[in-house]
Amino acid sequence: MSDIELSTLISRLDFAWITTFHIIYPPLTIGLAAMLFFSEWRWLRTDDETWYRLCRFFEKLFVVNFGAGVATGVTMEMAFGILYGPFSQAAGPFFGQVLGYETITAFMYEAGFIGLMIFGWGKISRGMHLFATFNVALASSLSAFWIMDANSWMQAPAGVEYKDGVFRIVDWIAAIFNPDVIAAFPHMLIASFELSLCFVAAISAWYLLKNEHVALFQRSLKYSVLALVVIAPLQVYIGDALGRVTADAQPAALAAMEGHFHTLNPDGSPNTSWNVIAWPNAAGDGNAWSIQIPHMLSLLETHTFDQAVPGLDQFAPEDRPPVVIPFYSFRIMAAIGGFLMLVAFWGGWLAWKGSLSVARVTENRWFLRAIIFSGFLPYLAVWTGWWTRETSRQPWVVYGLLRTEDGVSNMSVTAAVFWLVGFMVFELTVWAGTWYFLAKVVRQGPDMESPVVGEGHEYLGHLADSPSSADNEPEYVRPV
Repeated sequence: MSDIELSTLISRLDFAWITTFHIIYPPLTIGLAAMLFFSEWRWLRTDDETWYRLCRFFEKLFVVNFGAGVATGVTMEMAFGILYGPFSQAAGPFFGQVLGYETITAFMYEAGFIGLMIFGWGKISRGMHLFATFNVALASSLSAFWIMDANSWMQAPAGVEYKDGVFRIVDWIAAIFNPDVIAAFPHMLIASFELSLCFVAAISAWYLLKNEHVALFQRSLKYSVLALVVIAPLQVYIGDALGRVTADAQPAALAAMEGHFHTLNPDGSPNTSWNVIAWPNAAGDGNAWSIQIPHMLSLLETHTFDQAVPGLDQFAPEDRPPVVIPFYSFRIMAAIGGFLMLVAFWGGWLAWKGSLSVARVTENRWFLRAIIFSGFLPYLAVWTGWWTRETSRQPWVVYGLLRTEDGVSNMSVTAAVFWLVGFMVFELTVWAGTWYFLAKVVRQGPDMESPVVGEGHEYLGHLADSPSSADNEPEYVRPV
């Protein structure tokens, strides 16, 4: 391997490391912001203190996660220029503009309202605070759209012409609403909701197993599970839609994800068998072994019984993506999606029976353990889904137009190693700090003592009702 090839490999591993660590934070920010808005809205509608306590508790976890997402996100954008300088210059007319929109959305719109959301309790009206929380949720989703749009354009470039080493925009609408983003953004958005629901449910189940704050966390568990009954199957459906988009826009990527080497069988009939598991042979032109289901590949990808699906043999060897990583990471992601759907249906059945009531929820110990286990799985699904998406696009950084080897910065092996080590240390430090503070907040538990912030006052609520009061009316305390 030459120095240039080695430097390119290190730079690719470096960016893979950066994106792998960054992508665990934005989904929780997106989904948890929406859940905070729902909790606060329910508090305003019902004046039920339980919703307020849940909102304030999970807001602390949101702040920790948001800070980590900002730190690693800025680092990732910096890495584009360091590791992928030629690509950044070539794609700048579109890529730079879209990331600029994301910066405006995240660092101006979202960050401004986060300040009101965090520090505005008791200083602005309840309605205005709810408005701030709503805008945080909306801005985080808009920010995700621009990031996914930039990546989707790399997957299915549209609205540009590649001329003189630069991508020139000829149709902004076609570029922004490219074929991939129509399905990829909803897939990522629903994944964010699913991850956040599992995160909240897992923390709630942990407290319920310990029999602590049962009335509080029974509510967050029940509502999260009921939402998952809808979200989990919806994610499977949208994933199928994204698979069909991939089949049209990136047929080589789909073939790699399915370990599908040969379009036709030896007798000339369409090869419609789906590989449940498989392993490529040493020559890289077929599978050394596989377990197959006849006709299933055609059913999955074309929704017909015997329509041909292009295999890797339809593409030049130098244009074929690797197989092992996208093949197995895709299956891990899909298996997790199916498992979470089953857990959600289990929870929905328990709720329908009344087994998730305050009086009975702690009796379902196996279900609570399954929920805690499910808290980690969406993170693994996001990781494996991202690895599938990025590795199956290879050898292109902009599919079909710009090869990865031509988009990587020309740097020495020493410089590439320096940046790899530096980014590894930074990302691990942020990761360790994030989970330390998240765990610290969870160990401390919800604040059940401080007054509930009211309209211009702090309201003690029913948990602080004075037992000596003759009429047992809630007590109002100092103005704020």
